Amino acid sequence: MSNPTTLALIKSYYAAFNAGDTEQMLSMVSDDIAHDVNQGARRSGKPLFAEFNAHMTRCYKEELTDIVVFADETGTRAAAEFTVNGTYLSTDEGLPEANGQTYRLPAGTFFDLKEGKIARITTYYNLEDWIAQVNA
Repeated sequence: MSNPTTLALIKSYYAAFNAGDTEQMLSMVSDDIAHDVNQGARRSGKPLFAEFNAHMTRCYKEELTDIVVFADETGTRAAAEFTVNGTYLSTDEGLPEANGQTYRLPAGTFFDLKEGKIARITTYYNLEDWIAQVNA
């Protein structure tokens, strides 16, 4: 996979995210996708990734802006930095109660790619910052 192909794939993944097109997102990941949730356990495989996306769609409405994508020269690793602009729609277990609060926070994701698909997604953001914003 080349660097330009990787950059295009990651940009398409985020375009699908912003469009709320989880089926399109699923089409871009490998069957054995490794998904590292911020401050949570790794989820492996498309079914768990789909389950996570359904949960996120139920609890949050998010749009990513200021997206900058980087890829190594081989096209097998990539990273993205962006701003999450969101609305907390439904209470997520173990987190503060939702009542439509909005939030804005920086985040980043690391990717591994193989055979034209995203094979690993590892996302980081400051959970304490998010909690402070929704509790304000």
